Amino acid sequence: MFRTVEMPLWALILLLLFAGVTFASHFLFPSVRWFFRRRMERVVARLNQRLERPIQPFKLARRHDTIQRLIYDPAVAEAIAEHAHAEGIPEEVAFQKARRYAREIVPGFSATAYFGIAIRAARWFSNRLYRVRLVDHRTAHIDADATVIFVMNHRSNMDYVLVTYLVADRSALSYAVGEWARVWPLQGLIRAMGGYFIRRRFLTPLYRRVLERYVQIATRGRVTQAIFPEGRLSLTGAVGPAKRGLLSYIVSDFDPAGGPDVVFVPVALNYDRVLEDRVLMEAAASGGRRFRLRIMPMVGFVLRQLWFRLAGRFQGFGYAAVSFAHPLSLRRFHADHPDHEAEALANELMGRIRAAMPVLPVPMVAHVMQAAEGPLRADQIDARVRALGSALRHRGACVHAPLDNLSHAARAGLKQLAARRLLIASPDGYGIAPGAGAMVGFYANSIAHLVDMSAAGAPTAEFGTT
Repeated sequence: MFRTVEMPLWALILLLLFAGVTFASHFLFPSVRWFFRRRMERVVARLNQRLERPIQPFKLARRHDTIQRLIYDPAVAEAIAEHAHAEGIPEEVAFQKARRYAREIVPGFSATAYFGIAIRAARWFSNRLYRVRLVDHRTAHIDADATVIFVMNHRSNMDYVLVTYLVADRSALSYAVGEWARVWPLQGLIRAMGGYFIRRRFLTPLYRRVLERYVQIATRGRVTQAIFPEGRLSLTGAVGPAKRGLLSYIVSDFDPAGGPDVVFVPVALNYDRVLEDRVLMEAAASGGRRFRLRIMPMVGFVLRQLWFRLAGRFQGFGYAAVSFAHPLSLRRFHADHPDHEAEALANELMGRIRAAMPVLPVPMVAHVMQAAEGPLRADQIDARVRALGSALRHRGACVHAPLDNLSHAARAGLKQLAARRLLIASPDGYGIAPGAGAMVGFYANSIAHLVDMSAAGAPTAEFGTT
């Protein structure tokens, strides 16, 4: 029993390695997981005391558990069998494909990553680039048991950052994100923030069923979500029509007779400068949706802005504004629209977003210059912007002009467009630069529908000036 045993060094190292792995997996790792789990629970408990919409248990469930729940869902199991039959493959192969879809979709929320990193980064980034303005209809009066879904127009990838920052005191948002973001390390960060990925192309019935059931389970779990019904960035600057995919998933699973209500909060976003405007213009000119993001121009743009900031010449990109329109209860809406509910819901939500669109200096000046028949002097631009802003404000539009000073808005918008050489000065006044008409129109289009409504004498929305 006490005799010396000789063994090769490699065998001893291998034995110690196996013993270390066994100890870690059976004793160390569970203890570490328990420690971090307890710490996360305490963090979440403190957060829920100040959040308007507490973080729900479904959002805090382990990602593995949510994936298992999703792939063994009866509706998904039925879709797996149908896919296997249609493709002539074993059900096990179809099951593994469904598992892969579920792993692709399901997020892994981290309260520390969201509130400790993402919120602070979003606040810092937003305020460094823009002068942020907000028109806020609080959602505190919404039933505490209801699921809240923010529905937004899609102007820029900055939308994610801006709205995350502005609703930080309400809840943690779960975003529907396009497959463009499935790159390292962005993919892991988005999942940690609660985002889930959606494929835009090559959709199979099996994939759609897995996605549908995840959205429905999350909605029933009262997860606060944020979706972009347009699906993709606007190439024209105007608010586009809604794709009814996610909305139809939510509507089809809604029980108006019982269960929690679903409340949609329309959100309208607008910018004095969209960071991707030139890329979007190129995509619109090519007639396609594929954005050619070239690395060197992007690096050059970032370096120029850093140099301007270091040299004290960075003036920012003007205003970024967000308007929260009046919420819409799905239970009440269902009672009034029993037929074609998803289509009617999409139209109603997009109508509220359009009506709540913030009116900013650059879009106003862009509209004035686009409507002008020739060059305009600065005082003429000022007079027309003041007339336009007053008319829109009279109809209830959300006009952003500091201290109710529309002349200041005219000067700010003119300065922004002239600095970008979209407007050029001549002895006769300011005119649109050659080749810049599409870009000026891009910004004018963001408020064109409000101008049309104002000209027709129709009310826009119940908003004031901030």
